[in-house]
Parts: sequence; C-alpha cells; structure tokens
Amino acid sequence: MKRRKTPSKTEILQVLKSSGNALSHDMIQANIESDIDRATIYRVLNRFCEDGKVHKIVGDDGKQYFALCSNCGEEKQLHSHNHMHFRCLECGKVECLERDISVPLPDGYVAKVHNLIISGFCNNCSQI
Repeated sequence: MKRRKTPSKTEILQVLKSSGNALSHDMIQANIESDIDRATIYRVLNRFCEDGKVHKIVGDDGKQYFALCSNCGEEKQLHSHNHMHFRCLECGKVECLERDISVPLPDGYVAKVHNLIISGFCNNCSQI
C-alpha cells in the first residue's frame, strides 16, 4: 500500500539516516527540530517497520531502538534482521553488527528468528 509522504515522516527518516545507528524514541525526539508529538513519532516508526524501512531492536535495557534497513528495496521483499546488535554502556550507541552467528541448538530444534544484543563498550569508549 502506497503511503502518503508527510513532513513528520520525512523528518524522522532524515534523523535516522543522519545518525547511522539505531535510535530510541527519545533520541529521535531530541533530534527533531519541529514540534512532532510522541504518539506521532511512535506511529511513524511502527509504519516504517511494517513497510520494511526500519527494523526494531529491543535492547537489554528494555528500550526499543530503530535502525534503517539496508539492502531492502522499495517493494516489500522478504528480508531478515537476524543479526547481532551492540549497545555501548558508556555512550548509549546501538548499532547493527553484520556478522553471521551460529547457535548450536538441541536436536530437533529449528531457529527461525533471533534477537541478539550484546552490551559492552564500543571501539570509541573502550579507548578511554
């Protein structure tokens, strides 16, 4: 379904693009220059998830983070976000780690989806 392009969607998408990392709702709201209310930001982010523009990461801190999808076309293609994420305990940056992982499962188990977040110190903060 074709969605209307609104100033709110455009601005939220621009914040995500300029960040380069996954952002929480609060982080997005702090970077928006116009007066977009919290409910609109949540609604736009959920639509972006439905449309395959962003994916949602649930952090070990209980917050939801949103990251732009990469290698996903305009058409709704079958794509997977089964990759690791890293959250820095110092600066709060959340980023996608594009590495394959393998988790040995007991015989008879088949994994379809996984959500793995690793917390620690990013390459900038670990140097301090």
